[in-house]
Amino acid sequence: MSNWLEHSVQIEVDASLDLVWGLWSDLEQMPQWMKWIDSVKILEEDPDLSRWKLATGGFDFTWLSRITKLVHHQIIQWESVDGLPNRGAIRFYDRGEQGSIVKLTVAYSAPGFLLQLMDNLFVGRIVESTLQADMERFREYALRAKAQASNLEST
Repeated sequence: MSNWLEHSVQIEVDASLDLVWGLWSDLEQMPQWMKWIDSVKILEEDPDLSRWKLATGGFDFTWLSRITKLVHHQIIQWESVDGLPNRGAIRFYDRGEQGSIVKLTVAYSAPGFLLQLMDNLFVGRIVESTLQADMERFREYALRAKAQASNLEST
């Protein structure tokens, strides 16, 4: 038996929507900023499918994820098709000269044994604080990419 838990976090990034979208939509780069994501591999036979591995605290979870909705510069939505049950969306908002807003919503089915060990609120706080830290790392990643692009343009 399991329960679905959902979390949303967002950040503002002082970078263009085009840059932010380009970085985030390269799924295989996610371990660069997502602490618990060990690896992401796009399947050659179907680029809408990707194999994910999450590793934290001695637990390893894998799943196959399918992109269910993709609107360029606006949204990437997914759901797992095997393994760890999860779904979510990453949404992008253009703020013009002020940069971009990136909002991540993740829902997952927590294994019953895990929820018996810890209460939902505690698990939720850990996951949400980790996701927020991941988003902060993404912002830094995007700002480094922006600076590198700027340096290339000026040379």
